[in-house]
Amino acid sequence: MKRSHLFLCLFSMLSWLNWAPAAGSKIFHFGPCRISVSVTEIRSGFTAIKANIQARDPIKTLSILSHPQSLHKVKSSDRCCIILHLFNFYVDKVFKHCKTEDSYINRKISSIANSFLSVKRKLGQCHEQNKCLCGQGSVEKFKQILANYEGLNVTSAAIKSLGELDILLDWMEKSH
Repeated sequence: MKRSHLFLCLFSMLSWLNWAPAAGSKIFHFGPCRISVSVTEIRSGFTAIKANIQARDPIKTLSILSHPQSLHKVKSSDRCCIILHLFNFYVDKVFKHCKTEDSYINRKISSIANSFLSVKRKLGQCHEQNKCLCGQGSVEKFKQILANYEGLNVTSAAIKSLGELDILLDWMEKSH
């Protein structure tokens, strides 16, 4: 009897650990998609390099993510699509072109990129299940962000986008 009770307690604990998000993670609802994101980990890594990255930004008068209408007034039904596009954008374009001569900065960027890659995969699975649909509004907003990015040279655009990561994280948490 004691053994079965111990087994039940152990099984319950393991089930709870598998269900519970990792420490510092939050469950975000992007439309019908529920994604666990360790915003604390991403923000911590970004905070450690923010001043250095923003000091490397040669163009202080332009913004990629906070351009009027980029992330403002995104309908709840379009959040999944825009966040999927943004995580793809950061993984496929931004992180690939953010290399510095400082190995500490590069390790932090790599850590943030790995977190983004994990979320990108989860969002991709949701999209494949047809839960993450893209309306015209989200497509237009992402096209504006991409146009802002592509208006600069690759390195400057990547550094600027990485320097604006807090804008994306703040937007995610506000729409949470």
